[in-house]
Amino acid sequence: MSPRVGLTPAMILEAATLIADKQGIEAVTLASLAQQLKVRPPSLYNHVDGLQGIRLLLSIHGLEQLNHALTRAAIGRSGDEAVRSIGKAYVAFVRNHPGLYDATLLAPDPQNADVQRVSTEIVELVVQVLHAYELTGDAAIHAARGLRSLLHGFASLEQKGGFGIPLDLDVSLELLIDAFIAGIHTIKESAGSQ
Repeated sequence: MSPRVGLTPAMILEAATLIADKQGIEAVTLASLAQQLKVRPPSLYNHVDGLQGIRLLLSIHGLEQLNHALTRAAIGRSGDEAVRSIGKAYVAFVRNHPGLYDATLLAPDPQNADVQRVSTEIVELVVQVLHAYELTGDAAIHAARGLRSLLHGFASLEQKGGFGIPLDLDVSLELLIDAFIAGIHTIKESAGSQ
């Protein structure tokens, strides 16, 4: 195999994303990337810091793509409509990029400045959406965690084939998001009556 002229980190990231989404995050190895890119594995070290470096790049890229998807879903919407839209966008992202999503959960270095930056942007976006319910501070963070937990749980169960009953999964997702929204309204009303 002759070295590929013009190999770049972006090309490596694109190939790693493709492998992760088609075969799973564990299939992303230096050997599989080298084969995909038609280079020798040592050539990859000229552009990335080994497998850990590739996984870190995948994690950051996945978080950035998820952030873009959620931001696009929230633009021009507020309140219930915004929560529904970002909820559906989150699950759609996992459906379209299962390996890339898994990479976001396996960040090799959660203290990495880029991982922290993008993760913070996602949390800030959700907290901003939750301001429509007059949730701020700790209450907004708790609600954001709750929303992430239900969306991650749903997406993960779907991804692993955990929903065996033949009912429309999109209807189930909508009901789940609506239950979350109803809970947020209840919290808001309770806080207002105190």
